[in-house]
This record gives sequence, structure tokens and C-alpha cells, in this order.
Amino acid sequence: MTEAPAPTGLFVRSPGNPILDPSRWPYLVNAVMNPAATIVGAETLLVCRVEDCRGISHLTVARSPDGYTNWLVADHPLLAPDEKVEGEKWGLEDPRVTRVDELDRWVIAFTTYGVGGPSLSLATTSDFQAVERLGMVMAPEDKNGALLPRRAGGDWVLFHRPVSAMNMRADIWLSRSNDLGSWTAPQHVMSAREGAWWDSARIGVGPPPIETSEGWLMVYHGVRVTVAGALYRVGLALLDLDDPSQVIRRADEWVLGPRAEYELSGDVPGVVFPCGMTHDAATDELRLYYGAADTSVGMATAPLADVLEYVMQPS
Repeated sequence: MTEAPAPTGLFVRSPGNPILDPSRWPYLVNAVMNPAATIVGAETLLVCRVEDCRGISHLTVARSPDGYTNWLVADHPLLAPDEKVEGEKWGLEDPRVTRVDELDRWVIAFTTYGVGGPSLSLATTSDFQAVERLGMVMAPEDKNGALLPRRAGGDWVLFHRPVSAMNMRADIWLSRSNDLGSWTAPQHVMSAREGAWWDSARIGVGPPPIETSEGWLMVYHGVRVTVAGALYRVGLALLDLDDPSQVIRRADEWVLGPRAEYELSGDVPGVVFPCGMTHDAATDELRLYYGAADTSVGMATAPLADVLEYVMQPS
């Protein structure tokens, strides 16, 4: 039976949720979460954050013929931390994958966690077998990186979340680059809202935004701190196609939040954390892949046309 939709009625959880959990892994792990997603040929491919029983994370590929079922999990990591590198000795986390036709490759943005805190690194691949690391592109503290699939204004655009002693706000920013190596200073995009809002504590970009006729569709996570702990939910915004730093619309309500048992019970209860999204052009279905309670992977679907209609409504 399909589970109840989110309060807005947009996204409906897959009846097979959680679609991946530690019991599905071919080697011993503690948790599987926060997967990037893309389409490779006729398959849906996820790059999952996998936490081992030391608490250190790496990235492993899972493939499905339909994006719902029959997941085949690789028996070894695609990317693993190099313990000799101070900036990643404590793990690789929370990937986002972007197909970049200009490069004829996929770009993987991921958090590297080391002594100095979380930083942001990039890698590229043409087959998800071999990977070329581009290295750290954003120094600590920075995370939640997602690259647009094409240049905007002549430059590559990378969304991320820098935090520093001078800037303690956990907001969404972007930087620009000609070569994916040297990046401009961060430019502010969207703030966590003040007060009692569901996204008042901090926000971060989710999957790489999808280009639509109305603008870049951005899915993001928002956090509210309660007496019982932090609640992670999912929100929507539209960004200008030519200048993605400009927010056209931002929906007031969250569209997916922790309600199912596997989202409310786990290593970190009360977490829905989106990192991957695909669009089936034949059916107009968006498939949103997310980490549930920092323990397993869930998926929810919605028609793209309905999502755009919803987010375009005036506040």
C-alpha cells in the first residue's frame, strides 16, 4: 500500500520504502543514506553515502532497472577516504551527481570530513567505475555542494553552504568558475527564515537543480530545532535561469517531512535529507531520493508539472 502523501499532497512515498538499507549491502555497514541520483543508459544509478562500523563514511554505487526495485549494490566503494589526507581522513559524505554534457562526464560533488571540519570536493567519471578526483574546491567549513548541469552566464555554478567566524548563517550560496578548479567568492542565494518557520535553523541545497521552462527547480532541506531535537524537511524554490542567484519563488510549506517509521527511527530520528532526483520525461515523474533518519534510503515521487504549478503559486 502506498503511504500517505506529504501535507501538500505533492510527493508520495514509494510503497517499497526504504528502498535501500544496511541489510541490502554486500558487506557489513552501519547505515546507508543521502544518495545522489542520475540516469545511466536505461538504469537509475545512486551514489550512496555508506557509514561503516567505525563511523567513517564512503561512497558506493547502487543500480536499478526502474529506479524503484531490484537494486544491485557494488561490492566495493566508488570513492573512499584516504586516511593519509588530513582533509578527508574522517570520511566522504553526502554526494550530489550532475550529468554535464559539455564534458561528456558526470561531476560528483561531495563533503570531505577531516581535522579542519567539513570541506567540499569534486570528482568526475565517465562510467562510475573509474573516478578522477579534482580535489578540494571549498575549504572548511563548507558542505552541501551541487553543480548545475550547464554554464550560466558563461560560468559553471556550484551551490554550497559556507560557514565561518565572520558568517555564522547556514544559508545557500553559490560560486562560479571557468574551469571547475578556481572558484569565485560565495554569492548569497537564499537564507534560513527567521522565527518559528520549519526552515529557520539552517538550509542547504539538495539535488542539483533541474532546468525547467519556469526556472531552475531547487529542492532544499530545511531544519527547525525543537525541544526534541532537529527536524529535517524538504522545501522547493525556483531560481532564474540566467542568474541562479536570483530566487523567483520560494514555497512557504515543506513538501516532505519525517512521518514514516523509518524516518522517525534510526541513528538520527526525524530526518528527511534529499540528495538525488531524476525526471522521467515519458511520464513526467520526478523521483526524489533521500536519506531517512541517517540510516536508510527512501524515495518519493511527484509529477513535475504539479510541482511547478505548486511552487509558482504566489505566497
